[in-house]
Amino acid sequence: MSKVIAVFGAGTGLGVSVARRFGREGFRVALVARRKDRLDALVELLAGEGIEAVAFSADLSQPAEVPALVEAIRDRFGRIDVVAYGPISGDQGFTPAAELDAATLERLTPLLLFTPVEVVRAVLPEWTERGEGAFLLAQGYSAAQPMPRLSGLGPVMSATRNYLYSLHAELADTGIYAGALTIASLIARSEVAAAAQSAFESADGPHFPVADPDDLAEHYWNMYTRRDRVEQFHPESMTPQAAA
Repeated sequence: MSKVIAVFGAGTGLGVSVARRFGREGFRVALVARRKDRLDALVELLAGEGIEAVAFSADLSQPAEVPALVEAIRDRFGRIDVVAYGPISGDQGFTPAAELDAATLERLTPLLLFTPVEVVRAVLPEWTERGEGAFLLAQGYSAAQPMPRLSGLGPVMSATRNYLYSLHAELADTGIYAGALTIASLIARSEVAAAAQSAFESADGPHFPVADPDDLAEHYWNMYTRRDRVEQFHPESMTPQAAA
């Protein structure tokens, strides 16, 4: 039975590129996002490239729905081997730290922290039994490097990054891999790239380059196959030690 990757937060940028990269290696693909019409278009696109993909419409800001969602994917494909988690949307903007409040953090936390934790809980028994699996997390640069006037997302993503580092260490000898792709760039063809660029400019923030999502998907594939690092930065020059 061929392997399965579940792409949580599948869109026209990184999501479809990850699906395409793993699909070329024989993976079947579960695409998860809110809008079924967009998912169906991606399924059709991938089918034209000979990649089997199925759409699963779900609101990933509802962590309580994760067990049923994962079970639906498993029922359809028989297994889940890799999870790529990286949902983001234009309504999740930055907030200056001086203006941040609890309500903003509460709104961001389910999607960016609670749901990925629940996804891992849902797939871990299967992976533990099989002795193999991989959880790949995409996150923004502010998870690792705080940026003035561009807070909100960063504090929540940094909590998820903390969790992932611990998870990676705990699972190191089990055959299960957990790794983070930390992206210090805008993503071409992404639906939210323009909104992010506007936020950076209005905050006089960093001028990030634009990354080809196919290059980011290649990072994911290398992380999955090599399993030699807990975190990959793109561009590598933006690794905090290198950027210091």
